[in-house]
Amino acid sequence: MAEAQKYLPGLPDEEEEHEAVTLDPRLEREAERIAEALVFASAQPISETYIASRLPRGADVGRIMARLKALYAARGVNLVQVADHWAFRTAADLSFVVQTDEQEVRKLSRAALEVLAIIAYHQPVTRAEIEDIRGVQTSKGTLDVLMEAGWVRFRGRRRTPGRPVTFGTTRDFLDHFALEEIRDLPGIEELKGAGLLSGRIPSNLHIPVPAGEEELSENEDPITQMDLEELGLLTPKAEEDD
Repeated sequence: MAEAQKYLPGLPDEEEEHEAVTLDPRLEREAERIAEALVFASAQPISETYIASRLPRGADVGRIMARLKALYAARGVNLVQVADHWAFRTAADLSFVVQTDEQEVRKLSRAALEVLAIIAYHQPVTRAEIEDIRGVQTSKGTLDVLMEAGWVRFRGRRRTPGRPVTFGTTRDFLDHFALEEIRDLPGIEELKGAGLLSGRIPSNLHIPVPAGEEELSENEDPITQMDLEELGLLTPKAEEDD
């Protein structure tokens, strides 16, 4: 079940919220040290809600994390925001220093890159919509590769005949591509400037502004346990003996 939960959208880490108030400067510094230690000790991006639950009552976690981010901005490691999570990452200009020959670079096929880009910019999107945009069929293997990489997930079920599954990106996708949120994906002018679009692109080419990666849209239903079983992500529960 734990493996399957990463496909369920919008699951909160903690329910408890803390109302921000002005803390004594000494407590503020202690809260900053605690937040720094929590992020440092975690191998994965850690949620702001979790950090807040470990800080002195009334601490402004947003202000504390912003201050830490500024503190680490010019250092060899940076504090980066990934959606509403935080993590320490090697500074981008020093990444070559920590790379080793033992690291295996896994390259995606052109088809996988196309599908990933479509999902990122058009989410929530169904397999049929992906194929309509690409103009060719999309093999199950291509989607499997993206899901195994942890960059694509099942979002929900579209409220249309057949209730097709919708796809979206994950927090790991944001983390890998150094994006705070999905809306930070480059627009058409940025892609032109980077040389990724030729000068002969159609005049009516439109690159959509990606929607929020966590929230379900108005015509989506959440993925249920039964859906996960149908998709092969969970085995049906065995009937309990009396």
